[in-house]
Amino acid sequence: MTDLQIDAHGRLRHLLTTEGLPRALIQRILDTAETFVPEAGVPPKKVPLLRGKTVFNLFFENSTRTRTTFELAAKRLSADVINMDVAHSSKSKGEDDLDTLYTLQAMGADIFAIRHPENGAAARFAAHAAPHVAIVNAGDGSHAHPTQGLLDVFTIRRHRPDFDALRVAIVGDVRHSRVAHSTIHALRTLGTRDIRVVGPRHFLPADPAALGVSATTDTAAGLNGADVVMGLRIQRERIEGDALADVADYHSQFGLHAANLAHASATALVMHPGPINRGVEINADIAYGQQSVILEQVRNGIAVRMAVMAIIAGNRAPGGGPPSA
Repeated sequence: MTDLQIDAHGRLRHLLTTEGLPRALIQRILDTAETFVPEAGVPPKKVPLLRGKTVFNLFFENSTRTRTTFELAAKRLSADVINMDVAHSSKSKGEDDLDTLYTLQAMGADIFAIRHPENGAAARFAAHAAPHVAIVNAGDGSHAHPTQGLLDVFTIRRHRPDFDALRVAIVGDVRHSRVAHSTIHALRTLGTRDIRVVGPRHFLPADPAALGVSATTDTAAGLNGADVVMGLRIQRERIEGDALADVADYHSQFGLHAANLAHASATALVMHPGPINRGVEINADIAYGQQSVILEQVRNGIAVRMAVMAIIAGNRAPGGGPPSA
């Protein structure tokens, strides 16, 4: 995976996962994203970094936030953007995914943002992409969602830049969450060591130590003193059988509501990648309360995705500088 993502000069070629990304590269992405965050009250401006480039949003799964923010990011970089409705495209006629890739490459694609239900799909596309084409993983199965992980740590950094001292609690369906995996890898690379995952036993990773986290079914213990609390959606589409069979009341035990959040730091940031299931993993008053940075995560997603595409495009320009305007 690292060989596919990083070229021989250590530059970002594709973005497939946060796992194995060098700390300096993550910091460069976050620093670049800062330059794309508009000042309060100032409308966002378009920049010409991807003028003349074509970005395809190739989504084999439904999405609202991710696809829309990729589209906005590409347009703010002055790229031409094509959104593919794959369910009604040639795939419905039996065309292989790679044939779709080859066809769209022939039409002049430069960057693909790809969401796919299969683990490892993004790497498969990257392994077969033309040399001038970049793949950005917009979520593959339960494996990875790197731009979400990066926007999560970007949002945290804007409030709590001391990653080494952070206490982070991730609550919910960690086992099936590509977001959790990507955010955990990014946090650990940036120096965070106190990462707790909390949820019913079916939702906890099979090997927490390998992921670099501690795991518990005790919400009070998991949230104790946490500086950041992230709720996760139950990934029902990726769960086989009844993973909630041993939980009488998920919301009461693991939902982000006032009683459970009382165990965290009084100034803890509340996060959620969306979509939100009100009254299941989080209450509306918490999701839109003073501690919440959930809507900020959405806004920051545009800047982070702009940064990723601008850096990748720049790495393909002569000399590795910004692409010509």
